[in-house]
Amino acid sequence: MKKQEAVSNFLKYIKIEKNFSENTIINYENDLKQFFNFVSKEEINEIQNVDIREFIVHLSSKKYSKSSVERKIGTLKSFFNYLKKEGILKVNPAENISFPKKDKKLPRFLEIDEINYFLDSIKGNNIEDIRDKAILETLYSTGIRVSELVNLNVQDIDFQNSLVKVLGKGGKERIVPIGSKALDSIKNYINNKKFNSEALFVNKKGKRINVRTIRYILNKWIIRCGLSKHISPHSIRHSFATHLLNKGADLRSVQELLGHSNLATTQIYTHVTTERLKEVYSKSHPRA
Repeated sequence: MKKQEAVSNFLKYIKIEKNFSENTIINYENDLKQFFNFVSKEEINEIQNVDIREFIVHLSSKKYSKSSVERKIGTLKSFFNYLKKEGILKVNPAENISFPKKDKKLPRFLEIDEINYFLDSIKGNNIEDIRDKAILETLYSTGIRVSELVNLNVQDIDFQNSLVKVLGKGGKERIVPIGSKALDSIKNYINNKKFNSEALFVNKKGKRINVRTIRYILNKWIIRCGLSKHISPHSIRHSFATHLLNKGADLRSVQELLGHSNLATTQIYTHVTTERLKEVYSKSHPRA
């Protein structure tokens, strides 16, 4: 089978059968394209284990991060495993390829006083400032992903019960609580909104806002308020989870709020809280 046909069939499979998100499918497609550009073999059954190992060496020589290499290996394992299950290949050439050991990195987050100072500094009477305030308050109040926030519709906000309906990864819906400050900001934004659109957050042209714009909005207000920390929109999600755990929330509840399918994904935040406890201990205990 030609590589183009195999890749096309695989992408249809993960979209229709596995219900993967659009971003995940794009990543898989890009990873496979990069691999086959490197290998330059047309027939799928010509691919061998050594080809994949040489590709990994190539990625390392190009200074790809360990997480990027891990994702690309995962893509190849899934792709060739699919071909094996379909009877197109007898052996998965990526089966014995091991993942690189990743460096453990604690997620960046803002302290409670920092996030309060930051959100309280977002002021203004024009519609863009009002919208920005609603966006950033919502991100911190709910802990949702930026990709989930941009897909919110007006009808997804339940003002009466202080809840938000979120469409997460793989098309899975979940309901998350939202605080009064975020709800007040959203109400103010809707009341001043120029466009009567289904989308909750829109740009100057009335079109649904995108992820790149959210990054721009965050950077703009970080600079304006003078915060020295370099954070991303995802850092606000990290702050949400860390603050909940530091205040006594259980890991399972935080998992549900974040929309993690695997508890192990949520457990990275326990490292953050453990580091905090160690810091408090070393500063406070007389014989630490």
